Amino acid sequence: MKTDIQIAQEAKIVNIMEIAKKIGLDEDSIEQYGKYKAKVDLKVLKNLENKKDGKLVLVTAITPTPAGEGKSTVTVGLTQALNKLGKSSIAALREPSLGPVFGMKGGATGGGHSQVIPMEDINLHFTGDLHAIGVAHNLIAACIDNHINSGNALDIDLTKITWKRVLDMNDRALRNIVIGLGGKANGIPRESSFQITVASEIMAALCLATSLSDLKDKIRSMVFGYARDGKALKVGDLKIEGAITALLKEAIKPNLVQTLENTPVFIHGGPFANIAHGCNSILATKLALKLSDYTITEAGFAADLGAEKFLDIKCRKGGLTPNCVVVVATVRALKHHGGAKELSEENLEALEKGIANLDKHIENMKKYNLPVVVAINRFVSDTEKELEFVDKHCREFGVPVALCEVWAKGGEGGIALAEEVLAQLEKGTDNYTPLYDLDMSIKEKIEKIAKEIYGADGVEFTGPAKKMLKTIDELGYGKLPVCMSKTQKSLSDNAALLGRPTGFTVSVKELRISAGAGFIVAMAGDIIDMPGLPKKPAAESIDIDENGKIDGLF
Repeated sequence: MKTDIQIAQEAKIVNIMEIAKKIGLDEDSIEQYGKYKAKVDLKVLKNLENKKDGKLVLVTAITPTPAGEGKSTVTVGLTQALNKLGKSSIAALREPSLGPVFGMKGGATGGGHSQVIPMEDINLHFTGDLHAIGVAHNLIAACIDNHINSGNALDIDLTKITWKRVLDMNDRALRNIVIGLGGKANGIPRESSFQITVASEIMAALCLATSLSDLKDKIRSMVFGYARDGKALKVGDLKIEGAITALLKEAIKPNLVQTLENTPVFIHGGPFANIAHGCNSILATKLALKLSDYTITEAGFAADLGAEKFLDIKCRKGGLTPNCVVVVATVRALKHHGGAKELSEENLEALEKGIANLDKHIENMKKYNLPVVVAINRFVSDTEKELEFVDKHCREFGVPVALCEVWAKGGEGGIALAEEVLAQLEKGTDNYTPLYDLDMSIKEKIEKIAKEIYGADGVEFTGPAKKMLKTIDELGYGKLPVCMSKTQKSLSDNAALLGRPTGFTVSVKELRISAGAGFIVAMAGDIIDMPGLPKKPAAESIDIDENGKIDGLF
């Protein structure tokens, strides 16, 4: 069996200018990064502002196994399938982080015959967006410490600096550090830490920005810490928002690439799906909506995390109206939720127990008044009896379902799914409604998400979290949406609770103000914003030959 990279390297890739022309872009509208990658000038979006948007389809999933259930693969395959049916469709995806690429999970360009190419470039440095975000973030950190060392006119409380440094790599040794050692010339010693670049608020803000000036406003508003009198201190207080935004003038432009079947794809931005909202940029999504009849996008992790944030944060911030949700389900994940240990062996009993997880995700998406289609993403170990069971269950549940074989067959394997999605879209349902009202308190928003989306009995707030709830209101941030940070391995905040858990309470340990991004982060459970590498990292399998051909990248 060929690896993903072997399939990608054998594909017939065309010059990016051909892809641009397919969607009506000329040479003045794009900036080429070599033959196969390009950035799109933001003036294109402004020129198309009066054009009617196409339909927006969100691809999400059930609670995944550690290896994931193939959201990106289905997103790419569905887009290819729609184009095979003669429909104008563009995929809008997140950019991969180098942390997972060299760690365990891998990149974010799909798999098998439903991939985005050039996959080596996209999974490695791509067009440099993440590097620009890292530098911009770290410039703020450098200016904070320089300000302290130069007299601390803002009276920054050294124990309440919330701005960390970032690195786009999994490096657990940087989770807790001491900086400023070596004498007065090297700064003032204090404890600090690093987070992975995709957890940066700069990344979240870039993905939620609607223009360069909007991004500058978001950066100006970012809270980096507190003064000794309790006042929230912002990047604007350091007078560096212009410099930070200047570092991002190219990164804010969406990236254009193609699938194995030469279908257009925008890959832009990649916020951490726990600490942030886990969706690609508003700008890329809006661009796709203007340039095609159907935009297929995804959100990080399962529907309780990614889809909830897409629908309650991104769509609100961007004025987007989603038209349909595809919930990706796999037999192996459902068996996992039913207690099976060996996922490659037929186990109808475990499948029957675990399918309650799928039911809950379907019910959750319907809370937003959106039509739902289930995509059964087929794996080679799935048996006919198992596939028939899931199909029959969905139909009895009253939900359209389609077997998805895009990993093995590309767009052709997604025709059935595409037809089900089109059937839902043709009904003209535009009834999308967010889960909660922004006028609700932060506490009420968290409780509504926990009870309605996770199925919790209630929420417990620790002492520090209760204190922060009061501070959030006093500082005027109480009307912001909530970005929940919890494990992706369970509907609850306890990774060990599989299936559709009941009788549990969500514990909120910490609240963080992301004023620039425009949301409050609620930390439920132990979420690490600087992952570590596994015992055998993927880096051990990656190699390159004399001609620059990369091997072992999935």
